[in-house]
Amino acid sequence: MENNTLKKLSNHIYYLPPNSDTDRPVLGIISGKQYSLIIDGGNSSNHAQVLLSQIKTKNLPPILAVFLTHWHWDHSFGLHEMNITTICHTQTKTALKKLLPFSWSDEALDDRVTQGIEIAFCADMIKAEYGSNREIHIRIPEITFHNEMEIDLGDIHCIVEHVGGDHSSDSSIVYIPEDKVLFLGDCLYANMYDGPYHYTIQNILALLAKIEKYDADTYVLSHQMPQSKHEFTQFTTLLKTLCQLTETFKGNKKQISEALSKHTGEPLDELAQECIEYFTNIYKQT
Repeated sequence: MENNTLKKLSNHIYYLPPNSDTDRPVLGIISGKQYSLIIDGGNSSNHAQVLLSQIKTKNLPPILAVFLTHWHWDHSFGLHEMNITTICHTQTKTALKKLLPFSWSDEALDDRVTQGIEIAFCADMIKAEYGSNREIHIRIPEITFHNEMEIDLGDIHCIVEHVGGDHSSDSSIVYIPEDKVLFLGDCLYANMYDGPYHYTIQNILALLAKIEKYDADTYVLSHQMPQSKHEFTQFTTLLKTLCQLTETFKGNKKQISEALSKHTGEPLDELAQECIEYFTNIYKQT
C-alpha cells in the first residue's frame, strides 16, 4: 500500500504518509552520519511495525530516539512497540501519565466520550485502528525538555522548540536546517477537545510568529502530505487574514466570508470555509 511505504523527502529525511482511514499521522525519520531520529511513535503497534519494517529496508544509521510532537493517541500509542528511548516536552510526558489508569474497551471509550473526557472522533478512530482485539500500552518518555533543544545526529541537526497552539498546548516542532525541512506535528490544527472545533486569534498569531523564524522549504503537517514553501505560505496567509477579519467583524461569519471572498477575488474553497468556522465558533466567548 502507498501509505505503508517510506518516501524520500530530502537528502536525509524519509516519511511514512498519513492515512485518514484510521487517523494515522505522518511518521518521519531523519538520518545523520551517526544516528537517526524518528518523528512520532504512531497510533498503534501495527503502525509502528510498518515504520520499523520500512526502516530496515534502508541503509540508515542506528536509531538514537523517537521524538514526540505532542501527546495525542495517534502520535504516541505506537511507542510501546518501538521500545526506543523517547524525547518529548514536559507537558507531553505529564499528559501521557494521565492515560495510564484508562481502560480502552468500547464501553470505557464510550463512557469517557459521554463524560467529555474523550471526543467521539478519537474514540471511533481507536476502534477502527485496533478492532475488537485491543491491547493498548502507554509508554512514558524517558527524556524531556522545557523550551528548546538541539539533537546532533552527526552533521545533521534537529532544532526542537515547544510552540503550543490551539490544538494541544504541549505541541513541539522539529527543524532540520541542513535540509530546510520543518516538522510541525499537529500544532496548526484546531482545538478539538474544548467545545466545538476552534481557533483563537491570540494563539494562532503567537504560533505563526514562532514558526516563521525558521527558513524552511518543506513543511510537514502530520495529517497531510508535505507542503512546499508556497503552499504553506498560502495557508498561513489565510490564517493571518482570518485573524484580522474575525476581529474586524467581531466573529460574524457572514461578514467574514463576504470580506474574504472579496479580498481573494474568488469563491471560498472548503479550507477557507472550514477555517472561518473554526475562528467564529467560540469568538464571542473569548
